Amino acid sequence: MPALDLFLYEEDHIALKQAVERLCRESEAKAVFLIDKNGQQIMAAGDYGDIDTVSLATLAAGNVAATDGLARLLGEQGFTILFHEGERDNIHISIVGDLAILVVIFDERTSVGLVRLRVKRSTDALESVLLQAVERQQALKEQSAKPEQKSGLQEITDEEIENLFK
Repeated sequence: MPALDLFLYEEDHIALKQAVERLCRESEAKAVFLIDKNGQQIMAAGDYGDIDTVSLATLAAGNVAATDGLARLLGEQGFTILFHEGERDNIHISIVGDLAILVVIFDERTSVGLVRLRVKRSTDALESVLLQAVERQQALKEQSAKPEQKSGLQEITDEEIENLFK
């Protein structure tokens, strides 16, 4: 999955925030993070006050990259879901449309089954918003790469202006 520099408009930000908050609430998770492939946090929801979110994002992206390497060794295209079970907390990591990483941290108040179900439902909405943002960004790049057309005033030379007033 290629890393990308993502630029979000306000409507993208709002849509992603709502989807991440909904996932956190409906899955009864402690916290949910949407991270880009470079390990930068895009969005977060829930109670993550004691978590070093910068390290979490970086390590989650590294975990996904390492797991992609393991998948290739086994002849797989990749693994789309990673799950880590701890004594108190669990982490569910999934790929969102080959564009981002979704990290859900949860404890015994919910189950891995509920988290997986809610993640599956939320992934489509998140992917749709991210794809729109990427498409808009690519269209802007293509538009800016086109040579500028001169306006009518730019085509007039200084000599023509002088001749006009003589």
